[in-house]
This record gives sequence, C-alpha cells and structure tokens, in this order.
Amino acid sequence: MSHLFTARRAAAAIVTAALVVPLAACGGSSGKKDGGSASGGSTAKTDLTVLAAASLTDVFKKAGAVYEKEHPGVKLNFSFAGSQELAAQVKQGAPADALVTADTKTMDGLRADAGTPTVIAKNRLVIATGPGNPKKVGSLKDLADSKLKVVLAAPEVPVGRYSKKVLDAQELTVKPVSQEPNVRAVLSKVELGEADAGIVYKTDAATAPKKVDAIDIPDAQNAVASYPAATLKTSKHADAAAAFVKWLSTPEAQQLLQQAGFQKP
Repeated sequence: MSHLFTARRAAAAIVTAALVVPLAACGGSSGKKDGGSASGGSTAKTDLTVLAAASLTDVFKKAGAVYEKEHPGVKLNFSFAGSQELAAQVKQGAPADALVTADTKTMDGLRADAGTPTVIAKNRLVIATGPGNPKKVGSLKDLADSKLKVVLAAPEVPVGRYSKKVLDAQELTVKPVSQEPNVRAVLSKVELGEADAGIVYKTDAATAPKKVDAIDIPDAQNAVASYPAATLKTSKHADAAAAFVKWLSTPEAQQLLQQAGFQKP
C-alpha cells in the first residue's frame, strides 16, 4: 500500500512539472513583449527640430544626412524659412531645439530664448538673372533701370536688409516688382522668368546654375552675411542640441558648407 501511495505521488510530481514548464515559458514570452529586447537595449531616437534660414536648405540637408549617419541615435528635422519668420516662431513658443539665422541682428533679438550663438559661416550677395543674362545686367547700377523687372526680399528679411544696405550705399533707387519673404522666393521668381533680376546670396544662385546666371558684386560694394547658430532654451534635448550646434563648427561640417559656396566664419 505504501508503495502504491509513493508511486502516485511521483506521478503527480511529474504532471505538475510538465505543467510548470510551459507556464514558465509563457511568462518569459510575456516579459519580452512588455519589456522590449532581452538585452534591455532601446532603439528610440532623439528627434531634434532645427530652425534654419532658407539659404541653408540644400547644404543642411546634406549635412543632416552625414550627422545622422555618424550619430544613429539622433533624427534631425529641419524647418527652413526666412530668419524673421523663424524668430517669430521661437517667440511664439514653437517647439524646437536649435536655430540658425542668416544674420546676427535676428539672433541678437532672441537673447532671452537662445543660448550663446556661434557664427558657423558667412555669405555674400550676387545679382541673379535669367540664363545667359538676356537683359545684360552688369552691376547694381543697372537694377535702377525702370524697364528692368527686379525682385528683392522684403526689408525685414536678412537678405532684403543686406540688399537695401548695398543699394543705399550706392545711392541707387530700385523699385522692385515684388518683395519676397525669403531668399529662395526671390530666386524662384528669377528662375520662372517672373523677374529679370534679383539680389540673392551667392550660395543660392549656385543651387540653380542652369536656371540663373550669377553676376558678382564687387567686395567694396557688397555685404557680408553672418550665420549664427544657437540652442534654444526651451529644448527638451539640450545636450543633443548643443552637440549638433558644436558639430557645425567642425572641419567636416565646415567642408560641406564651403563646398556649397559659404565662406569661413
């Protein structure tokens, strides 16, 4: 009788063990589902929103791809517009992590919102005309011809302010057919033939070599545009934003900027 009781207990133990193993396996599977990978690693990326002057559109897209490749934990989201529009967004509390403007004046107006800025590049103005320069524009003086359709950026836009500065210095009165919200809009008007000429940055004209000609403006008559970059105090990723801003001054980033026609800071 004791032998029979012992055998039954052994059999029960085997059945219990058989049930526990699958349950344990289920428990392990559930743990992986809730807790991610077994190693505890995370594939989440830090999303950085960078507000940048419209004239940086092409070069920043290239630079961003390089930066993301070197920093796989970071995803860069660029928002390009006129510097004055970007400043308005910052003052209105738009969520962003870093800002790069096309002038120091705009950045200086955001001292309460941004960290200490660093100039990462400089630029100069050129006169953009249609391919082959059909109106034979040769200098700033030609822009004062009332028969010429000239388009400029609005005076509150950095490139518009620079344009006004160089024209005023030459005592020239130019009546534009339109005033645009950013330099890319000026360039587009010339590309589409809606204007005979426009004042843009050298780097912008270089992005459309088959659609516009670039007429150089002598240094003595030109203006130098500075591009300061800074982190924003409302950033939720202050360290990552600071790292990107710092990277813009590295030899690698500077090479990309200079290849695009920007000058050394």
